[in-house]
Amino acid sequence: MKITTSQLRRIIKEETKKVVRLRVLPQDGMKSTRDRGVVDDSAMMDCPLPTQDLKLNTKNRNFAIKADYIEYGPLNLADEEYWEHLAEHWGTSVEVAKQSRCGNCAAFDVSPRMDACMPGRIQEDGELGYCHMHQFKCHSMRSCYTWAAGGPIVDDEISYGWQSRSTY
Repeated sequence: MKITTSQLRRIIKEETKKVVRLRVLPQDGMKSTRDRGVVDDSAMMDCPLPTQDLKLNTKNRNFAIKADYIEYGPLNLADEEYWEHLAEHWGTSVEVAKQSRCGNCAAFDVSPRMDACMPGRIQEDGELGYCHMHQFKCHSMRSCYTWAAGGPIVDDEISYGWQSRSTY
């Protein structure tokens, strides 16, 4: 059987994705499916693909920055114009808008399992987490139009729930 160059590229790409994916298991002291009497560990999920694929993460983040209904930002945390714009959009004050950041959004995941998916720590001015809503690695001190109260996600079970509803 003869394989074309395009078929070979597709095979290599698919196999590379399999290698890049990371299996995250429960941390010490956390319940696994086996601890609950379930032998099948299929409930344990891989890291979300954008946490392992820089190109996909960048594409998703850039989309969130440019999309009129998301406007993820500010790129520079000292950018007061962004906060004024966000406050105007929400019909509130700049001070209130600044309290609605990714770090306290219902979709911001900093659970132990998601922390294991992250590449490492970032600078002192925030924390890196995963935005399940827009599917990219997110900085805790930023915000967007779709911010939702009730976060962050700090529990692995809740993290798995969000990811199970993901499109990746």
